[in-house]
Amino acid sequence: MQTAPRILVVDDDPTFRNVLEMRLQGWGYGVRVARSAEEARRIAGEWDPHLVLSDVVMPETSGLYLLRKLRENRPDRPVVLLTAHGSVEMAVEAMKVGAVDFLTKPLNYRNLKAVLEEVLESPESLAPIPADAAEDAAADQLPQRTGTGFGPFIGSSQAMSEFFDMLQSVARSDASVMITGESGTGKELAARTIHELSPRRHLPFVAVNTAAIPAELMESELFGHEKGAFTGAARQRAGCFEMAEGGTLFLDEIGEMPAALQPKLLRVLDGSPFRRVGGTKEMTFDTRVLAATNRNPREAVEEGHLREDLFFRLNVLTLELPALRHRKGDIPLLAQQFAAELSIKHGGAERTFDSESLGLLDQYPWPGNVREFRNVVERAVILARDGVIEPTHLPAYIREPLRSADGTYRFPPDATAEDAERELILQTLDATGNNKSETARRLGLSVRTIRNKLKAYGIDR
Repeated sequence: MQTAPRILVVDDDPTFRNVLEMRLQGWGYGVRVARSAEEARRIAGEWDPHLVLSDVVMPETSGLYLLRKLRENRPDRPVVLLTAHGSVEMAVEAMKVGAVDFLTKPLNYRNLKAVLEEVLESPESLAPIPADAAEDAAADQLPQRTGTGFGPFIGSSQAMSEFFDMLQSVARSDASVMITGESGTGKELAARTIHELSPRRHLPFVAVNTAAIPAELMESELFGHEKGAFTGAARQRAGCFEMAEGGTLFLDEIGEMPAALQPKLLRVLDGSPFRRVGGTKEMTFDTRVLAATNRNPREAVEEGHLREDLFFRLNVLTLELPALRHRKGDIPLLAQQFAAELSIKHGGAERTFDSESLGLLDQYPWPGNVREFRNVVERAVILARDGVIEPTHLPAYIREPLRSADGTYRFPPDATAEDAERELILQTLDATGNNKSETARRLGLSVRTIRNKLKAYGIDR
């Protein structure tokens, strides 16, 4: 039995990834998406796509690297590279490595469709698979619950077991969900897992961080705009609600949404039609909305950051992610998994933690949660080239508390200036109630520097 051609899309831009996924599915292709080269290699090994569409410029590993790795196991699998930074030299290099084509963004979808039809009409690229195997492959795509985790989540603690139970229950419903938890606990991963377990999983998942978009652009981001609607609107643009049609829209950091826009969002969630900025055509949508915040949503309501009626509309169901310090017993599992993944990324022998370093990881409170934990493991993997991660490969602030009970700072002999700077920034943030502007003023730094430092630490306050 001949099945629809399987295409793997690899791109770190979630909006582009989702739009391309929707296009390809509309053309009749089976589609899976990956956010990185390492994730793409894993999916390719499990799913065996007929063709790979990959971005060239990605934060961790380039599309050219991915192309070389994919060709090691399946040199006959066609790979088409995409980039917004196209050049003749890059195209030549891509062809030398084995790409069948090289397309630039913004994509001309007519050209893309022609390329796909030309490449995939080859019988060699479309190996038929039995119907029962196709059903098994479709089932395998769903996040699976095991003894050590659930889908992308790793953990077997009581806190995570309760979270997994709630996650499964929430995914069965089509109601709005408020996802809460500290920064770095994995709220977007939870939203994606809900989508992948839901009947909407074959339709787009669109994520938007409302804290990262300037207030004056937020309405356009959500609802789209017409050409000429404002300065810089050179062409018509669909908003997130349109792009997520039939699927799931994830609104991260909902408490940071401009107050003036919250009533319009509430009306749309209640079923009222909306118009693009500068437009006259009214549109409705069929989209499940998930929202997230790293602050207590009821406190956000009390402080006037979030409208109470909008909170109640979004908070039909609540899913709370536990902080890493409350997940006793999960540290060894996380350390083992991340060390294995990051050893592949950075090359060399597979790294393992000795008992003393694991003990230190278990004692640290992890204010940045899993995001900070992964950063620390990556640092250790890079330093431990011989394969064993020892305490000396961990940051000084994990090996030994830098602040004593009397409030004074005590640094070990091998502490770095970076260790001291990190502690000073975090303690000043504590003293100012996480006010980044006041912290920057006290330390003589810019707010941007404070934000960049926190991002580097894997902590987002």
